[in-house]
Amino acid sequence: MSTTATPPNESLSDELLTINSIYTPTTLVPSSPSSSSSSQTYSLRLPSLPSITLRIHFPPAYPDAPPSILGTETVGDDLPKGAGTHVVDIVRRVLAEVYTPGLPCVFSLLEEVREALERAEEEGTLVLYSQSEEQRGSQLESSTRDDEEEVTQNDGMADASLLGPEPPWVIAPPITEKKSVFIARAARVSSPSEARDYVKHLLATDKKVARATHNITAWRIRGANGATYQDCDDDGETAAGGRVLHLMQLMDVWDVMVVVTRWYGGILLGPDRFRIINSAAREALVLGGFAKEGKEAGAGDGRKKTKK
Repeated sequence: MSTTATPPNESLSDELLTINSIYTPTTLVPSSPSSSSSSQTYSLRLPSLPSITLRIHFPPAYPDAPPSILGTETVGDDLPKGAGTHVVDIVRRVLAEVYTPGLPCVFSLLEEVREALERAEEEGTLVLYSQSEEQRGSQLESSTRDDEEEVTQNDGMADASLLGPEPPWVIAPPITEKKSVFIARAARVSSPSEARDYVKHLLATDKKVARATHNITAWRIRGANGATYQDCDDDGETAAGGRVLHLMQLMDVWDVMVVVTRWYGGILLGPDRFRIINSAAREALVLGGFAKEGKEAGAGDGRKKTKK
């Protein structure tokens, strides 16, 4: 007898695929077989706190009806007694705030829970380590605080110097579609190593970009002796990097890199996401003056440049 649970509906089936591709393949999985194929319970492992797995129930009418948090399924031994109950209360409160009838909500739930847990720790209302560990930590801190602060400051200065100057980004206006936000930026580059350094600088200095769902990159560079370099990175958005690279080829852009950042809003966009990614990338290339005359209009979306 099979114990594989069937997703209640197409919306939840799509959401399962999306959540497990953004985080890990075991973030949202069937918890147990259900007597009804249209109403099931799932295990939800919190990406921001993997020691806790919750039990979440999706009603037959989801997303028109809200899911419910039944409680904890597992709580790691590294957490103090009572932490699981406290986390469940936080997740339930966040779920009530983010759920909108008719819209998938798991991604928004996980991201808002991440911030809610951070706030609770900062405020001291949630303790995710035992008292004995805290005491040992306090003793160690009191004996080595001065040395640690000096090392931390020196390390921070060294890291900043290694990053180099701010890349000369040209940033296009954001595009918002069904709660997803796309921002593209482009910059001149002279070598693949410089392009990679620019990406490292961006992720190290912009926390919001570093936490985005995807940072899709592509570059085309002409080197010495006729050598050319073209590369791209999907960053989890399958085929997106190749499409941006193809756009750059159509626009005949060289010695330039593009980064398209996407923050997923919880609603699937389907193939439209590729159109938006290319539109954002094209806007950054045009704003930066990187596109050759006559190449900037219509590239990548099938439209022809009209004569005036």
